[in-house]
Amino acid sequence: MDIRLLGLDNPFLHAIHNMIDPDDTETNKSVSAPTRTYVRDARAMAATPADVKEYPNSYVFVIDMPGLKSGDIKVQVEDDNVLLISGERKREEEKEVAKFIRMERRVGKFMRKFALPENANTDKITAVCHDGVLTVTVEKLPPPEPKKPKTIEVRIG
Repeated sequence: MDIRLLGLDNPFLHAIHNMIDPDDTETNKSVSAPTRTYVRDARAMAATPADVKEYPNSYVFVIDMPGLKSGDIKVQVEDDNVLLISGERKREEEKEVAKFIRMERRVGKFMRKFALPENANTDKITAVCHDGVLTVTVEKLPPPEPKKPKTIEVRIG
């Protein structure tokens, strides 16, 4: 109920009323606001560019991973059709105390998700990191054999 209808248009009373009975639009905003994890993952995905190529027998995903070791990179399949490439680039530990004049190399988590097509064979995935470039190859399933027409014998009845 709006307390202004009662003739009590006092800012103090209005503030107390909002604390007791918050407006529905305010609660809806808090429910639909993105979570911290979602924002972090969205940033990690936006900062990880990838090339995706289709060949006659495979799909190939190419991502630059300079300075990372294979142990810093994870390649997984989620929900049977989502390719997840993730990892973390850590800041190098300095042996001496140094003051950065410029820091442009990105550190932190990275992640990319790709919905795989129906003909992707998730049991035949390879990942190779060479000279700072990760190449993930997903083989295609062979096309289904065309169904042969079924012949039904006609009997004389």
